[in-house]
Amino acid sequence: MLVLGFESSCDETGVALVRVPAPGSAEAPQLLAQALHSQISMHQAYGGVVPELASRDHIRRVIPLTREVLAGAGIALTDVDLIAYTQGPGLAGALLVGAGVAVSLAAALEKPTLGIHHLEGHLLSPFLSADAPEFPFVALLVSGGHTQLMRVTEVGQYEILGETIDDAAGEAFDKSAKLLGLPYPGGPHLAKLALNGDSTAFELPRPLLHSGKPDFSFAGLKTAVLTQVKRLGEAPTDQQKADLAAATQAAIVEVLVKKSMLALKMTGLKRLVVAGGVGANSVLREQLNAACAKRGVRVHYPELSLCTDNGAMIAMAAAMRLQRGMAILPPTGQGAGGFEIKPRWPLGAIS
Repeated sequence: MLVLGFESSCDETGVALVRVPAPGSAEAPQLLAQALHSQISMHQAYGGVVPELASRDHIRRVIPLTREVLAGAGIALTDVDLIAYTQGPGLAGALLVGAGVAVSLAAALEKPTLGIHHLEGHLLSPFLSADAPEFPFVALLVSGGHTQLMRVTEVGQYEILGETIDDAAGEAFDKSAKLLGLPYPGGPHLAKLALNGDSTAFELPRPLLHSGKPDFSFAGLKTAVLTQVKRLGEAPTDQQKADLAAATQAAIVEVLVKKSMLALKMTGLKRLVVAGGVGANSVLREQLNAACAKRGVRVHYPELSLCTDNGAMIAMAAAMRLQRGMAILPPTGQGAGGFEIKPRWPLGAIS
């Protein structure tokens, strides 16, 4: 089967085409083509994502990106067997664009559709890499407003071990960056600034580090960064900013690494999968690699180009569900009568 996937949950419009081997086959699904448009430059002027602008831009981009993907794969639209889309969670207006296009195409082509959980897409994105993981494994999901540790037994079998009780790691990066006067999106800019800083120059808290539980809390860290920024006054030097950026990154990374090691110890598993935008952070990868090597644990990451939101992860999640016989497809062409999006959709609620 050929699966066309749409991602439009926030500020990236992603489209991808994946080929699915026969059910029960040992062969992995194959990514044939993908295209992605980021709205970062548009939202920078506002310091964050403007939902209405995001939705309108998805409308402009989704059809040209679809044509680009089909042309790149050399596949006709009529050859597509299934159309997958991000059903949630995400911005309601943005989700409506991807879902509306997917369901409309399915109705016109008389093909089935499949709604995919955004976080499940991130979770399974490492299976698109050259070093694909094997089940079971512990997953560290660090994507936008989500920071979770879970035991993954198979596709659709996710046991939450720990999660953030307030701000997520990505929010801690972005909010701290904003306090330092860095542009949107703050996380990558803070990581770049930290390259020239001394991570020991400022003493910052590591919330819940010694709690003995794999839960996270980063709101206190953000408050501590705010306190340090105020102490530096209105004209901190470039070196002071770099040092504070490095100290902030070090605090976040240490918590993520220690909690990941705790989750591995609790489960007894020897495989760790890291997914989501923060998973692209080079310092996090370096320290996780070192900690896992010390404990004889294999660690897997998605390709850097697949860490952010993308259509490939949505098509891949649909492909893996199809291959395992876990996807209940509606009758061919169903969807013209309506569809549902889920802006708030806990991962544990996936059936």
